[in-house]
Amino acid sequence: MHEWALAESVIKSAVEHASAEKLKKLKEAGVVFGELQAIDGEIFSFALEELRKQFPGAASCKFKIIKQPAAFRCKACSHEFPLKGLKKTKDEAEFIHFVPEMAHTFLKCPKCKSPDFEIARGRGVSISYIKGEK
Repeated sequence: MHEWALAESVIKSAVEHASAEKLKKLKEAGVVFGELQAIDGEIFSFALEELRKQFPGAASCKFKIIKQPAAFRCKACSHEFPLKGLKKTKDEAEFIHFVPEMAHTFLKCPKCKSPDFEIARGRGVSISYIKGEK
């Protein structure tokens, strides 16, 4: 059920940012949703739609979900590589989705074969933009 708490935090942050920008009413907010974020995207979207009604400044706001693909950066050679296209079994893909740190167990840098890399993109939830009425 943390999708609901996360959705509420996103809405509160959007409303606070809109207030700081002197916007009276939020019209649209872009929400970046990382591929490795271990939450159910459908439940999160539904929670945004339902919870926005509780916030006067966001009641008619449309939340646009922007999916951010996962990418890794090798610590040995600095090569950046996407998760998409790397060879992995269905089970490995599921492990990585639910526990992103498991990627180190199954993946290696395609350039230098090092297992020492960091998650560069595709984790977390953030607001990329807001639009509204002044």
